[in-house]
Amino acid sequence: MIHQIRNSLKYVPYKYKKEVMADLKRIYQALTLEEAEFAFEEFKEKWGHKYPIIVRSWENNWLELTAYFKYPHPIRKMIYTTNIIEGYHRQLRKVTKTKTAYPNDEALIKIVYLATMDIYKKWTKPLKDWTSSISQFAIYFSDRLTTELAL
Repeated sequence: MIHQIRNSLKYVPYKYKKEVMADLKRIYQALTLEEAEFAFEEFKEKWGHKYPIIVRSWENNWLELTAYFKYPHPIRKMIYTTNIIEGYHRQLRKVTKTKTAYPNDEALIKIVYLATMDIYKKWTKPLKDWTSSISQFAIYFSDRLTTELAL
């Protein structure tokens, strides 16, 4: 979702970014898929003539963008809030950028694993609303959720 928003905003002059962003938020923060579709229709009416490339991009990616509506709000918020994911990726890039060639895939996997274990030790701040989120994760992903992750 964040990549779609960033891609959309690169076509918008600074003068209109806040207004366009507010209208896009109504789409991806909608409570239901129907509300999101309605908000997107309103977005198309308001901005479609001025930024048709944004509308076309959202239409072309609509199924992928709205797939997360099958989950409850706490999980959706985790999906479209990417600061945690981007921070993790930044840490992995620090480890992998110095060496551009690896003898095999297993060597890269080991480096990423060791970096992840090191990064994991530094994660001390709990996520906002983690208790409601973990409950929903347990319902939807019980086969993949371990007790250690839930704490």
